[in-house]
Amino acid sequence: MAASEAPPAQATVEVELPPPPAKDSEDVTLDAILKHLGQFGRFQLIIFMLICLPMMFHAMFSVTYVFTAATVSHRCNIAECDTPESAFYEPHTEWSIPRHGRDLDACNRYTNLELPQWNQSVAEDICLPIHFTNISEACPDNKFVFRDNEVTISNDFGIFCDDEWKLSMVGTINNLGQFFGIPIGGFVADRYGRSFSIALGGILGAVLGVIRSFSPSYGWFLVFEFLDNMTSSTLYSTCFVIGIELVGPKRRVLACSVITVFYAVGEVLLAMAAKAFPDWRILLRITYMPSLILLAYFWILPESVRWLLTHVNKRELPEGMLDKLVLANRDKLEQSAESRFPIREAFKNFKWRIANCSLCWIVHVLVYYGLSLNVVLLDGDKYNNFAYVALVEIPGFFMPLLIMDRIGRRYSLCGLMLASGLCCVGTIFAGADQPLLQLVLFLVGKLTITASFQVLYFFASEIYPTNLRNSLLSFCSMMGRFGSMLAPQTPLLAKYYASAPAMLFAGAAIVSGLLTLFFPETTNVVLPTTVQEADAIGVKKKPSQGKELDLVGATSQSAVISGVILV
Repeated sequence: MAASEAPPAQATVEVELPPPPAKDSEDVTLDAILKHLGQFGRFQLIIFMLICLPMMFHAMFSVTYVFTAATVSHRCNIAECDTPESAFYEPHTEWSIPRHGRDLDACNRYTNLELPQWNQSVAEDICLPIHFTNISEACPDNKFVFRDNEVTISNDFGIFCDDEWKLSMVGTINNLGQFFGIPIGGFVADRYGRSFSIALGGILGAVLGVIRSFSPSYGWFLVFEFLDNMTSSTLYSTCFVIGIELVGPKRRVLACSVITVFYAVGEVLLAMAAKAFPDWRILLRITYMPSLILLAYFWILPESVRWLLTHVNKRELPEGMLDKLVLANRDKLEQSAESRFPIREAFKNFKWRIANCSLCWIVHVLVYYGLSLNVVLLDGDKYNNFAYVALVEIPGFFMPLLIMDRIGRRYSLCGLMLASGLCCVGTIFAGADQPLLQLVLFLVGKLTITASFQVLYFFASEIYPTNLRNSLLSFCSMMGRFGSMLAPQTPLLAKYYASAPAMLFAGAAIVSGLLTLFFPETTNVVLPTTVQEADAIGVKKKPSQGKELDLVGATSQSAVISGVILV
């Protein structure tokens, strides 16, 4: 009797084995189909070039406020000395204007003892050193002399001195718009399609950006700054997702790294456009109007996955492969539904891990954007400085690929954050007397925080269980938005103490960098599926699991590579 029951038992075990044979598994995976069709053929190349264009537009849209809401260099108009033809630097500025280091005070002048009795109609010269005291006073009637021909909302709407917090507020409103826009854009992309989301976001951003260039007041400017970034904030994330879905696994890491390079290219193009067109209204029109070309993406950017699978690179699929793919993914969805884990329980089990990850994300965003915003305050050409900071991001996108597997995730993250913090400390000691050294330290600091951000994306995707990974990663990213809202306010600190922003960045990066050592190491560790597996990260595995670890580790790298600007 036992012998007669043996064959059915064996048959049942064969069917229900958890890991199916390698060949069968390969036959029903989308990656296997992409391998069959071609991992990066002519079709993928064309689409790849198309998605790089909105990536550049998003870079320009998200940081235009660096130039449109910039503080213009100005000084008090000395009525008894200046004429309509007066330049920024005049002989009388040596005794009529206080100095901050080598710079003229923007908002104060020295009092003139003769000014109360001065009759302008009488040809009497009271613009002599003996007439001025060393007591400063605010510029009367907010009349100023400007150094350059630059026009921003500062001198267009009369925002000077005590009101300059309004200029920093523009950057905060910009990031607030992205804070609300990213989840809305994600919903639109999932509900109505990737190409629809890109085309709609690009068109709405373009229209609102052009409308913003006609703003009659500061209030209207803020309204359209918010709406513009809320509607266009989805461009980066959607392009990145298409890049991941577009190519096969063998080419995915390189392709997605190259996509992020175009974000840096967009920042460089913005800096060059701002240099060529120093009027903020013209700059917005020059920047936003070309993105109207994204209207064509409603028709030229493919959407249907089935169409892609059956037409890519002019190859046909074997009969039945698509059916196998659908059945395999249906099983996976059922398994996922059965293993849901309440988000409230996640915070109970991983509260310290989530808190540390959220703090790390806030610090990364604060330092990443803060260095870009404050580099324009350094000596030298602010447009070139901004372009240099953008270009140095490019090697930062690829650096983690060289170091993460060699020294591990934790030490890579910690080391890069400490390096960025120490560079910020170095800028304090370099001072304005060594502008070249200060700029180099800024660039190295930006390079290392960019690379560190890349590592953080890898790391954060590997320390949470599968059914909570996306939710908790999104939560940490959302928390990072507080850093991006704070970053535009840091230039205000420089008005009270020139090195204050660098001290903030250095302290935050060093403290958070050291705290990353409390994370578990995830190099070559299987991506955790359950809460128990996530808790057990860091425990040594048996040698027999080595091959599985390598396979899953490689998959995790492909899935999250190059997501730094997503926040």
